[in-house]
Amino acid sequence: MPCNRCDIKYEFSNKDSKIYFISEFDELITKVQIFLKKLNIHFEKIENIVYIDIENTKEFFYENIDAIETTFNSLEKEDIKVFIDYNNEGLSYKAVLNSKPLQRYINMIEDEEFFDVIKNQSLTSHFQAIIDVKTDQIYGYETLVRGVRADGTLIYPNELFEKSTRNDMNFNLDRLCRESALKTAATKKVKQKVFINFLPTSIYDPEFCLSSTVKWAKQLEFDTSNIVFEVVETESIKDQKHLKRILEFYREQGFKIALDDVGEGYSSLNMIIELKPDIIKVDRNIISNINNDELKRSVYKALFNLARENGIEILAEGIETPYELNTIKEIGVDYMQGYYFNKPMPEPIRMIYH
Repeated sequence: MPCNRCDIKYEFSNKDSKIYFISEFDELITKVQIFLKKLNIHFEKIENIVYIDIENTKEFFYENIDAIETTFNSLEKEDIKVFIDYNNEGLSYKAVLNSKPLQRYINMIEDEEFFDVIKNQSLTSHFQAIIDVKTDQIYGYETLVRGVRADGTLIYPNELFEKSTRNDMNFNLDRLCRESALKTAATKKVKQKVFINFLPTSIYDPEFCLSSTVKWAKQLEFDTSNIVFEVVETESIKDQKHLKRILEFYREQGFKIALDDVGEGYSSLNMIIELKPDIIKVDRNIISNINNDELKRSVYKALFNLARENGIEILAEGIETPYELNTIKEIGVDYMQGYYFNKPMPEPIRMIYH
C-alpha cells in the first residue's frame, strides 16, 4: 500500500494545470486576486478559493517568484495554501488536504538542489572509525550522510536537514539516509559495526516506515547484530512510548541501539533509564577539554557508572587530543571516536595509528 508521505512529488511540471489558491482569510484571497490582476492573469473565484488555468506550471512559478516574494510576507505565504491540478480532476476533499503552503512552492525553487538530491537519491555516506579500547582495533564506523550535487560537490548534513525540515521532508530524507548508509557500507565491504543515525520524529509507524531499511539490510546480507541505530535529537522527542515502539521493532529484527548526544540535555538520564540502549554516546561537549574541567569529569564519571551498573556500553565521541583520550581512559570507556583518530572519510580507514 503506497504512502502519501513517501510518494509525494516535489517538482514542477511543464504541463498545463489548474492552480488553486485557498485561504480561510478573506483578506488573503482578496490579496491573491489583486496579485493576479497585476500579472494580467484571468482567474475564477468560488468562496475562499481562487483558481487559474496555466499552460506551463513550472514557467509560471519561475517567472513570478520575485513578484510572489515581494507581494506576500512570510506569514501570508504560510496561510495561503496551493493545490496544483495537472489532471483536471477538480478540487476534491483529498486535494484540499494535500494542498501545501505557498511558501513550500517557493522553497521548491530556492531549494532546487536539495529536491534534486531527494528525487535522484543522490546521497552517499562518509565513515568515521569507532575504536574498541580493549583491542585498540576498529570496532565499527559511524556513517555520516552527504548529498551529492549535479557537479559532484557535497551538501553537508546540517544543510540537508535544515532544508528537509522547512519542507516537511524529514521522513523522506531520513529513510534515504538509512538506505544510503547500508548500501555504501556494503559497497565498501565494511565487516565491522555500522552506526546509522535516525530521527525518531520522522517515523510514525515502525513496521511500515522502517520496512525498506530492514529489506535493504537483508538484501545486502548484513548481520543485523552489526548494525547499530543511533537515536539523535533526543531533546525533541516528546512521545517516549512511541520511541520505545520504534526501538522494540529494531531489536526484534536483531539490530542494536545507541543513544546519541548523551549528556547534552536534561532528558538524557531519563532516556537512558527508559530506553535501556545497548550503547550510550557521550556528547562531544562533555569530552572537549575534559582533562581541564572538573565538572565535565564528574558528569562523565556519573554517566560511566550509570552505564556500568545497567550493562550498557559507553562510547566517548569528539575526542580531539591525547589529553582528552588519557582522561577518558583513566575514568573508563568501551569505545572511542573523534578527529584524534580520523575525520569522516569517503573511504573507511582499515587501521588506526595513534
